[in-house]
Amino acid sequence: MNDQVTQEKKLFMTRLMTPDMANFAGNVHGGTILKLLDEAAFSCASRYCKMYVMTAALDHVEFKSPITVGDLVTFKCNINYVGRSSMEVGIRVEGEKIRDKTKYHAISCYFTMLCVNEKGTPQQAPKLQIESETEQKLFEAGKMRREMRKETKERNLQLHVGIDTIIA
Repeated sequence: MNDQVTQEKKLFMTRLMTPDMANFAGNVHGGTILKLLDEAAFSCASRYCKMYVMTAALDHVEFKSPITVGDLVTFKCNINYVGRSSMEVGIRVEGEKIRDKTKYHAISCYFTMLCVNEKGTPQQAPKLQIESETEQKLFEAGKMRREMRKETKERNLQLHVGIDTIIA
């Protein structure tokens, strides 16, 4: 008997892009997509850790192709890295033009989600069970991005202190 609990590390969410989501050119608003990305990251992370999560960071949103009204859009989410209370959710967004029967890579990004209790206090995240070479590579890349985020945050804090001194 296997004592390991099967972890839900992936989530796929598909939505139809409707006219109320579009700008005057017929493309879906970036803000609408960002909201859907956040919902997908929340769903994936909370399912993985079996508790509520909150968004701590959003990194490197790369809009590769415009999304238009009438497209089906699939958010492919994966838990890439897990720290003490945070986790990285990688999201690949694929669009599908139903009439043309074509698919395209629309967006890629990384969310950092934080496990929290009902008071918003950070909680221990379940340790990520790595089961393949691909998952190991995703974990290592997520760990590297985490270190880069920490370094960037520290540099930005130093910069902001300098700006406050100049302005004052």
